Amino acid sequence: MYRYDEFDHQVVRERVAEFSDQVARRLSGDLSEEQFRPLRLMNGVYLQLHAYMLRVAVPYGELTSGKMRRLAHIARVYDRGYGHFTTRQNIQFNWPKLSDIPAILRELAEVEMHAIQTSGNCIRNVTTDAFAGVAADEIEDPRPWAEVLRQWSTFHPEFTYLPRKFKIAISGGAQDRAATFFHDIGIRLVRAESGDVGFQIIVGGGMGRTPRVGRVLNGFVAKSEILSYLEAILRVYNLHGRRDNKYKARIKILVDALTLEGFRAEVDAEWDRIRGSVVEVPAEEVERIGAYFADPDWQALADNPPELAAARSRSAAFNGWVSANVMAHRVPGYAAVTVSLKPVGGIPGDATADQMDALADFADRYSLGALRVSKEQNIVLPFVRQDQLYALWQALVAEGLATANKGLISDIIACPGLDYCALANARSIPLAQMISERFSDIARQHDIGEVTLNISGCINACGHHHVGNIGILGVDKRGEESYQLVLGGDATQTAAIGDIAGPGFTAEGVVDAIETVIGVYLAQRQTGEPFIDTYRRIGLTPFKEAINAAR
Repeated sequence: MYRYDEFDHQVVRERVAEFSDQVARRLSGDLSEEQFRPLRLMNGVYLQLHAYMLRVAVPYGELTSGKMRRLAHIARVYDRGYGHFTTRQNIQFNWPKLSDIPAILRELAEVEMHAIQTSGNCIRNVTTDAFAGVAADEIEDPRPWAEVLRQWSTFHPEFTYLPRKFKIAISGGAQDRAATFFHDIGIRLVRAESGDVGFQIIVGGGMGRTPRVGRVLNGFVAKSEILSYLEAILRVYNLHGRRDNKYKARIKILVDALTLEGFRAEVDAEWDRIRGSVVEVPAEEVERIGAYFADPDWQALADNPPELAAARSRSAAFNGWVSANVMAHRVPGYAAVTVSLKPVGGIPGDATADQMDALADFADRYSLGALRVSKEQNIVLPFVRQDQLYALWQALVAEGLATANKGLISDIIACPGLDYCALANARSIPLAQMISERFSDIARQHDIGEVTLNISGCINACGHHHVGNIGILGVDKRGEESYQLVLGGDATQTAAIGDIAGPGFTAEGVVDAIETVIGVYLAQRQTGEPFIDTYRRIGLTPFKEAINAAR
C-alpha cells in the first residue's frame, strides 16, 4: 500500500498542530461552539448526542497490521474499548474527550493516518472495492488510481468549500462492489475495443432525501485525462450547485435541473478549456504510485489443496464459513477472507480493541500483514493461503470472529442511529440486533441465501437503506419511532432504489414483516434464484399483499 513521502508527513503534522491550537482555544472559551464547528468538521470531529465523535480516514479501506494495532490502542486508551467501522471504509470513535483528540491525531500521524476529508463540504475519503487487486474479474487494480485521486483532492484549494459533501468511488471489476452508481461521481475501469484501459464516469448518484441512480456521463476517459475531466465536473458543480438550500445542494439535484445532456455540455465546455493543463496525470507519477501496490511474492500453490478439502468434509461449520466468507482469488492457491463483524446480537461494524489486536495478529500470520475495511462494515484479509484457511478459521472462532454470514440476512449494514446521532429519528442498533437474533440459525440463513439488509435511522441514509434488497428507514411518527420497509434495492452494477412496501411498523412489527417477506421469497423462488432476482421477476405486489395480510 501507499507510504507517506516527506510532503505527506509535513502536511499531516501541520494540520495536527493547527487543530491542537483550535481545540485549546475552544476549551479555554476563546472559541464558541458555533465558531469551532467548521474547524472541527474539517478534522473529522462531530458533536453527537452524548459526546464528540472522531472519524478517522482509512483511504480506500487499506490497513496494515501496524495501523490496526494503533486503532486498537486508541480505542483502549482514549475511548471505551471499541471502534465502529463505517460504510465509507473509515473507523469512528464515539467517546473521545475533546481534550484528547489532538493526542489521538498525533498518534495516528505516527502510523501515517489522519482524520482529513472525513467531514465537511469537501471531497470525502475515496472508496473502492475491498477486494481490489485480488478479485478475478478485475480489469486493473483501482487502488493506485484511488491514491491518485486522494492526492489530487486533499486540500484542493478550489474544492475545500463545495456546496455540499462530495463522494467518489472507483471500481475495477465487472462486478461493481463499490456502489459506484450511488456516488456523486462513480468511476469504473473499462476496456475499449482498441484494448486501451480507461474510465467510465458516472455522475449524480446518491441516497438520502432524494435517492438517485447515477447516470453515465462519459463512457471512456483516458487515464492521462482523468483528473482534468473530474476537475471539470467539480468546477461546474462548484459554480452552479445550490448553496441556498442544503437539501438541494448535492450534484444529483444539479444534474436533474440541467438534465444529463445539459450537464454534459457544461462539463465538456469546461474540459475543453482546461485540457492539457497542469492537472494532467504524469505517467511517471502513476508509475511511482502504482509501484506501492505491486503484487507480493506469490508462492506457487495448488488450488483447493487436499488439506482444505479434507477440513471442509470433516467440519460442517468450517465448510459453511468457507462457502460464505471466502472469495476466490485471482492467484491459484490463495483466498480473500471476509471477517464478519456481525455476530448474533452484535452491533454491525463494531470491533473491540482486543478484536482489533487479534485481527492485526491474524493479518501478520495469514495475510502478509494486510487488511481491508469493506463498505459492508466487515474486515477483509486479502492474501490468505488456502492451505491455512482452517488454521485461520480456528483462530477466528477463538476470538468470536468466525460468523459465517457474509452476504446473508444477518450481514446487516446499519448506521449508529438514535443511540448516538443527533440527526437520527429512530434507533438502528437494537433493531439490527433483533433481526440478527430472529435469523440466528446459520443453517437457515444459508438456505435463504444471498440477500442484503440495510438499516438507516433517518432519511440521510447513512445505512444505505435505499439499496438494500431489504431496507429499513427509521422515521419519527408523532413522537414515536416508526420503521418503513423498502424492497428491491441493489447497490451493484444492476443498480436500483428500493420500493416502499407500505405504512410504517414498530420495531417488533418490522421484524415480523421481514419474516413475511422471506416467506414469500422462499415460496416463490426458482432453483438457485437469489432474493433480488425473485423480486424482479414477481414484483412488489405479492410481498405487499402478504405484509398487509399479516398486519
